[in-house]
Amino acid sequence: MHTLLAHPSLMDCRRLFLRDYEVRINIGVHEFEKRGEQRVLINVDLFVPLALSTPTQDRLHEVLDYDFIRSSIARRVSRGHIHLQETLVDDVLKLMLAHPQVRAARVSTEKPDVYPDCKAVGCEVFGMKATT
Repeated sequence: MHTLLAHPSLMDCRRLFLRDYEVRINIGVHEFEKRGEQRVLINVDLFVPLALSTPTQDRLHEVLDYDFIRSSIARRVSRGHIHLQETLVDDVLKLMLAHPQVRAARVSTEKPDVYPDCKAVGCEVFGMKATT
């Protein structure tokens, strides 16, 4: 995803991010996964045009508040069991792109406790609004 930073439509953007946001949620397709919560790490990158995110008065209302990212994720995961990480990242991506200031977003999830012989399993998705 590092090449995204050089995409022409994102060159005038500021990148905001949320790293390793840990949630405990009901996720998975297997019966044992449906009986309890699992630890999931969520990462989000938002690309916001500098014209919409460059403060002149050092005030929160001049930028996109990071609380938007966390509260959007919290609302989504509170809706109940999710079978697939792909569903979760797609849903979070839609929420991020719905914000009027966001031009593009990248969302990934990781389940770090699935296999003992690797750090995590997960997925990632990227989306960008059409530019005119």
